[in-house]
Amino acid sequence: MDMNEIKEIFFQECEEQLAELESGLLKMNDGETDSETVNAVFRAVHSIKGGAGAFGLDDLVAFAHVFETTLDCVRSNRLDPGPDVMKIMLKSADVLADLTNAARDGGTIDPARTTGLVRDLEALANGESIGGHAEPAAPKAAPAAPVAAAAPAKPAPTDDSGFQPIPFSFDDFGDDAEAPAMVVPTYEIDFKPRRDLYTKGNDAVLLLRDLRRVGDMSINCDLSELPALDALEPESAYLAWKIRLTTDKGEDAIRQVFEFVEWDCELEIRRIEDEEADEQASGEELPMQPVPFDLALLDEEPADSGADRHPTDAEAAGGQAQQRAPAAQPGDKPAPRAEKKDAPAAKQGDAAGGATPTIRVDLDRVDRLINLVGELVINQAMLAQSVIENDQSGTQSINMGLEELQQLTREIQDSVMAIRAQPVKPVFQRMSRIVREVADMVGKSVRLITEGENTEVDKTVIDKLAEPLTHMIRNSVDHGIESPEKRTALGKPAEGTVRLTAKHRSGRIVIELADDGSGINRERVRQKAIDNDLIPVDANLSDEEIDNLIFAPGFSTADKITDVSGRGVGMDVVKRSIQALGGRISIHSRPGHGSTFTMSLPLTLAVLDGMVVTVAGQTLVVPLTAIVETLQPEASAIHSFGAHQKLIAIRNSFCPLVDVGHILKYRAQPANPVEGVALLVESEGGGQRALMVDAIQGQRQVVIKSLEANYTHVPGIAAATILGDGRVALILDVDAVVAASRGQALRADSALAATG
Repeated sequence: MDMNEIKEIFFQECEEQLAELESGLLKMNDGETDSETVNAVFRAVHSIKGGAGAFGLDDLVAFAHVFETTLDCVRSNRLDPGPDVMKIMLKSADVLADLTNAARDGGTIDPARTTGLVRDLEALANGESIGGHAEPAAPKAAPAAPVAAAAPAKPAPTDDSGFQPIPFSFDDFGDDAEAPAMVVPTYEIDFKPRRDLYTKGNDAVLLLRDLRRVGDMSINCDLSELPALDALEPESAYLAWKIRLTTDKGEDAIRQVFEFVEWDCELEIRRIEDEEADEQASGEELPMQPVPFDLALLDEEPADSGADRHPTDAEAAGGQAQQRAPAAQPGDKPAPRAEKKDAPAAKQGDAAGGATPTIRVDLDRVDRLINLVGELVINQAMLAQSVIENDQSGTQSINMGLEELQQLTREIQDSVMAIRAQPVKPVFQRMSRIVREVADMVGKSVRLITEGENTEVDKTVIDKLAEPLTHMIRNSVDHGIESPEKRTALGKPAEGTVRLTAKHRSGRIVIELADDGSGINRERVRQKAIDNDLIPVDANLSDEEIDNLIFAPGFSTADKITDVSGRGVGMDVVKRSIQALGGRISIHSRPGHGSTFTMSLPLTLAVLDGMVVTVAGQTLVVPLTAIVETLQPEASAIHSFGAHQKLIAIRNSFCPLVDVGHILKYRAQPANPVEGVALLVESEGGGQRALMVDAIQGQRQVVIKSLEANYTHVPGIAAATILGDGRVALILDVDAVVAASRGQALRADSALAATG
């Protein structure tokens, strides 16, 4: 592996660390400032800084160091993470992400962006107000050296001004004068390794040896969690150490000893004076079973003693247990032995705390595997079709073998699809930054709430979600949310809310973006559409149709062009992007209460569960997720409406009939509904429709093949597939067909046209 590959791995890890940083800071911003969350944030910045230093990324290292120092102040309770502090932290996370991207791409960012933040971060770390105008916080006074008791001194006389003179003598500067003794601070360190510390090849004894070089120390070993010998797990960690260290090198020198194991152990460092004060206040002591630790164990072994071997945790436990155990006395009862059944439980607990192992796989390899699985599905369908056609008797063994092959193929396919399935969390986290930036630009206070971040969807869908979501977030913050003054006047909270939600529904992923703003001003939208010649003046439009006008190209209700909006580029891009993913988007708006944008997307762009039907001699596939039910129309249920429209009565309601063959121009005249089959479908924005087809061949899972890549756009057709008999079948674009039945032109920008 060359250096470029290693560097690429580092930047991949940076993406994970930045996501962890963003998530942790948002939790802290919501008030979750527990030590685990703060440590996770600190660890993310620390890891990025360490890796960047290895590759000589000086700009990234310098900024990460300042950021890390300020986070360390929060971690040590020297800085309160209030709203103003968290605002700086979140901006710093954004800049850290930009610096990482610039380092990866070989670019740079404006130094002015980092200069101001560095100044603010340093001010926070020094106890100053943001901007550096306040004086730094006074350092903590060292305790006075003990002095011998003396007789109480008489109060010194004061002058007329009220000041008390202090006696002063130049004799204090004589050669024989004793210099005041410097107080060297003493620290108490609680160090308890976890199982991971040893599995990663670290050694507690080596760490204690390094710590001994920092200053004078004494050690007590805590054996309270040490089980009996027959319950001892060699790979577990039982021992803890309480260390008293006197050093003038400061706390940073102590932390450097534990720098690479800090996340694999429980570590607490405090000055003795602080701890004594806490104990006096609480009157409690920590429960321990301390045993003096022999510092001779930390002495380096001679070079000729063989390999540099040090006692493991289990060996050290055995030695300390011998010190602890008193000699048995006559008449004493044997000590109770620990139950063996506790050992596996402890082992499971340790395993549960570890991270789930993962591997990184090149995306091209996954794509190739998915394509091969798609071919396997097609060949399995062809084999089944051939057996049915050539052996009508249906030998039982052959049928059983085919069923097993079909089940195995489906399981392999589901497993391969799961490889590409990823949570939408990274995309949702990116939207937090968009909300902050746009809110700052337009002078609004907006809070983003996310739900369903762990909802999984195909990586291809995730990669293409960022652009439409960005446009929708900017639209909600700029146009939807009112200014704080206006919201207060309306009786709303000054801070607006944007809610981003993801969930699974009927084999698809549904993403909702809702705000509690002013909603869509339909009169203004209608007038703007008339001014832009999008609709005639006398057009009679429903509320739904007026709302959908915002998706028209070039449409904008902004009074002037700004850095955020006004150029009419945005919502039309959203609709095209969603349709290219095989999805659809709808709007629900209540004036004065807000708007909700709902996007429905397929979970994957590779396979599809569909109903194979026949229409005018052509074979089509209707996506199963769009079908509500199938029914055989009766003559008494068919009713005419207008000159050409027909309705079908379904459970005391009427549903329009749509002849698919006539819409797609497979036949010139509509077919007789009684002679066909009706598929009741649900379309986005069009309600329910009954699609008329000639016959149903069956339900199949098909592999999606792009028409755009292999042929061209076909109006009303989403994509294509290969059936078991080798024939090509077209996948119907239900939304386009329903829209055409309502008088709209049959479009070629189909839902699945761009998929592969």
